[in-house]
Amino acid sequence: MESAEIRRRWLSFFEERGHTVVPSASLIADDPTLLLVNAGMVPFKPFFLGEEKPPYKRASSVQKCVRTPDIEEVGKTTRHGTFFQMCGNFSFGDYFKEGAIKLAWELLTTPVEHGGYGLEPEKLWITVYQDDDEAEQIWRDVVGVPSERIQRLGKKDNFWSMGVPGPCGPCSEINYDRGPEFGAEGGPAVNDERYVEIWNLVFMQYERGEGTSKEDFEILGDLPSKNIDTGLGLERLAMILQGVQNMYETDTLKVVIDKATELTGVRYGQAHESDVSLRVVADHMRTSVMLIGDGVTPGNEGRGYVLRRIMRRAIRNMRLLGASGPVVGELVDTVIRTMGEQYPELETDRKRIETVALAEEAAFLKALKGGTNILDTAVTETKAAGGTVLPGDKAFLLHDTWGFPIDLTLEMAAEQGLSVDEAGFRRLMQEQRDRAKADARAKKTGHADVSAYREIADTSGATEFVGYTNTEGETTVVGLLVNGVSSPAATEGDEVEVVLDRTPFYAEGGGQIADTGRIKLHSGAVIEVRDVQQPVPGVSVHKGSVQVGEVTVGSTAYATIDVKRRRAIARAHSATHLTHQALRDALGPTAAQAGSENQPGRFRFDFGSPSAVPQTVMTDVEQKINEVLARELDVHAEVMAIDEAKRQGAIAEFGEKYGERVRVVTIGDFSKELCGGTHVHNTAQLGLVKLLGESSIGSGVRRIEALVGVDAYNFLAKEHTVVAQLQELVKGRPEELPDKISAMLGKLKDAEKEIEKFRAEKVLQAAAGLAQGAQDVRGVALVTGQVPDGTSADDLRKLVLDVRGRIPGDRPAVVALFTTANGRPLTVIATNEAARERGLKAGELVRTAAKTLGGGGGGKPDVAQGGGQNPEAIGDAIDAVERLVADTV
Repeated sequence: MESAEIRRRWLSFFEERGHTVVPSASLIADDPTLLLVNAGMVPFKPFFLGEEKPPYKRASSVQKCVRTPDIEEVGKTTRHGTFFQMCGNFSFGDYFKEGAIKLAWELLTTPVEHGGYGLEPEKLWITVYQDDDEAEQIWRDVVGVPSERIQRLGKKDNFWSMGVPGPCGPCSEINYDRGPEFGAEGGPAVNDERYVEIWNLVFMQYERGEGTSKEDFEILGDLPSKNIDTGLGLERLAMILQGVQNMYETDTLKVVIDKATELTGVRYGQAHESDVSLRVVADHMRTSVMLIGDGVTPGNEGRGYVLRRIMRRAIRNMRLLGASGPVVGELVDTVIRTMGEQYPELETDRKRIETVALAEEAAFLKALKGGTNILDTAVTETKAAGGTVLPGDKAFLLHDTWGFPIDLTLEMAAEQGLSVDEAGFRRLMQEQRDRAKADARAKKTGHADVSAYREIADTSGATEFVGYTNTEGETTVVGLLVNGVSSPAATEGDEVEVVLDRTPFYAEGGGQIADTGRIKLHSGAVIEVRDVQQPVPGVSVHKGSVQVGEVTVGSTAYATIDVKRRRAIARAHSATHLTHQALRDALGPTAAQAGSENQPGRFRFDFGSPSAVPQTVMTDVEQKINEVLARELDVHAEVMAIDEAKRQGAIAEFGEKYGERVRVVTIGDFSKELCGGTHVHNTAQLGLVKLLGESSIGSGVRRIEALVGVDAYNFLAKEHTVVAQLQELVKGRPEELPDKISAMLGKLKDAEKEIEKFRAEKVLQAAAGLAQGAQDVRGVALVTGQVPDGTSADDLRKLVLDVRGRIPGDRPAVVALFTTANGRPLTVIATNEAARERGLKAGELVRTAAKTLGGGGGGKPDVAQGGGQNPEAIGDAIDAVERLVADTV
């Protein structure tokens, strides 16, 4: 039975029995505690935790999952894989133990011709929790499983919880006996290789408290509503139904192994080492395609690093199998064709998936060449010193410079008989992260002791931000730092950090730069505010200098921001939201925000994309943005529960921490995002948005820079002036400029070629005279001299070789000519075979000449090139060459 049919039967069986079929959620977890969905119940977690009310009593799904903790075991065991599909059925306060057990038994043992999986009942073994008499009784008395095939196990194996206080309960596992060829009998308690777990039924009936481990926690009592969460591994069941030895030989992975075999010529089953590599390739390429399909792009952090790590392991294993060129394209095609039946979106999104995968392969093959050389050198140095451990700084260099995941370095080092100082590597990685965090903190705190801000917060509470509705207002100074130290007062000229009880100043955050302005104390003192940061949550620190008078803690004041600047920033921020949505509309949800900065009249927006955005797409995006401005859409903000925001489709940035209540900025029917920044009231206030272009700022990340409002108008006005000047110069209409300028450049290029040809001919005309003027140095024909300045290196080389060719081959000959190009001396020296037989080598002669010129050079014994810094030394260099020739022969 094919995997797609297993999936179809699962969903059909439960749908017929009153379950709502829930499509697989994206692998990108909608859960701040997870990078990727790693279990079938993850999308239902809010229901089990009581955070949301489920819209159904019964549900069923086949959920895509990725787990990588055991990545080193992939290919070596029969069951470890990074991607798997978890078939699940769920009950929320509906049926419980008996219902779940009877459904599982029915589906597994019903004959194939009647819609089941047709497993032999006598090959199924059951495990239950050691104290769960009820579950054992149901299996034995209701279902009819003999007592000898029911085993009790402890908390470690048959009790489930999320690892934190919350719902928990005993579980019962269904295991399949694969037969004596897989080991000794005795049931799953004795041999889990022979008795493979295929289905786990979790009976959520208790609430657990705090604990120190998976087995050590307190049961607080019964849950008010008992739930069911079950999971059947599709790949494990496919292994049994398809009669194969391991999951890698099931239909969706074996075809990838076959393609890898075709590309490398290595037969599966030939040797253990190559079999492991083929399995790694099959598993990792399937996982890569599924991750890219769900919007993950390769990177050095988070989910991007997971993808990069497994892709690069797959590519390297293909190299170990003998592949020499690109292979990812064909492997990706095989995976898409195989998995596309179950997940049609893979075919729909094929082009983007292939683009991302091919770009990562190209980047890694380039890095692999350079990184392997670095690693080989480090291995040689370590062994030469008698060591067995590759230093952590070498592993860090490979990761930081060449993009080698640490496990790749571990594998390659192990192949050379070395281990790796992982602790040293991780220490350097942490130091790098700490430096980055320190730089960010320094901007926020000005290197002040954070405890000083916390003390102010503890004493005076959080700063109330009134800037959404007010640009000025009464306030009180509740904290003051001078040179990073708390102080009761500050005087004229002091650099200060001021904390107010309420402020209209926006503190930098969410990509929006801080407001500037003035704080005027009622005493007459004035503080010029240049920046506002939040070094600790909720405390806005106004950085600036005292212009007049004395500032004291407790003083009342009037704070005023630069309104014109704020409005320009607000226009930029609203334009960023519009750009984000327009890009997602054009490129899909993978064009997710990766950073931004909103300044007065301009902004930059970073987003995920595996390749450059075509100019036609950029033009369409810009047009769409400006059409939205013309629609005069209202912009409004609303604070709501985060779950409600998600239900309304608000875009949230992964990695950002959000509270229970969030601020949602909505622009008409066009855009809806979680955002704490300031915005315009209507899109018409933006006036105009001009996208200046996009560029790469890292693997898989692009940056758009743009202008807004008056700044955009000024830019276009300048462009119009330039176009008008060009029109005057070329005597053409604006639409004719590209063709006319292109034609002019073509003529100019042709003229330059003619000039170059004439120059080369003129230089080569001197060849005959130079050859005839060769001096005899102890039987060697030596030609030296300086040709006209401006002669190119290519022309000089041609001339030297031409002169050498005019001297009879049986006569030893050395030709050394010099010139000055772009203010620097240049030399090319050639020798013929007869001269080389007498010990005259061009490379050695060039090094002597170049040293005299204040530079360096080298080449082969027959011809070499060099240069220097001092054109005045050409005469001395000629003398040095002549002396070396005389001394050598």
